[in-house]
Amino acid sequence: MKPYPIQLEISGPTAMWTRPDTGSSPVSYVAPTFSAVKGVFESILRWKSVNVRPAKVGIRAPVQFHRYTTNYGGPLRASDAMNKGASFQFYTVVLVNVCYRLYAQAEFAGHHDSTTWPPHTYQDVFNRALDRGQWFYTPYLGWKEFAPDYVGPFRPQTRVCEIENHELPTMLRMVFDQMQNGQKQATYCNNRNHPDPAPQS
Repeated sequence: MKPYPIQLEISGPTAMWTRPDTGSSPVSYVAPTFSAVKGVFESILRWKSVNVRPAKVGIRAPVQFHRYTTNYGGPLRASDAMNKGASFQFYTVVLVNVCYRLYAQAEFAGHHDSTTWPPHTYQDVFNRALDRGQWFYTPYLGWKEFAPDYVGPFRPQTRVCEIENHELPTMLRMVFDQMQNGQKQATYCNNRNHPDPAPQS
């Protein structure tokens, strides 16, 4: 059965699409990764019978990097810091004032029969939920603390940001080895090898 297109626009004051190769002081990609785009769509509507396959990202605001510092109190602290209940300052480089148009396709996930909810129904329910501002869970821009200021249908006033022209030699595709219920195994796409249409600027 053919896939059914879905799309949305998302913007916000801060975003972080972490580049794994930037280590303990991470820097953001200029656009969300394949798995991040999938997560944004599934925050609106998630069905086990339907797989959301990201297709493209459109940048609608100039890319602006910004230094961001937060106090980290999680399990990756040194043992002595954890024993003292102390946090440490976590330095990153994030994006500010972002706006994207995201495109994807809804398709059957694995085995299906006459009792399975089909992708065209998912498309209809997704579009209604998006119009009404109804979410499966709150969408976020990379990190959960970076909430968007808009998630919804395309707005007529947004335009392609013509000044942006980025070539990414490699980009994280997915953290897991399967589109659903996968095991942790990072995969990457590059200019020579991208099994599926990957987010592009």
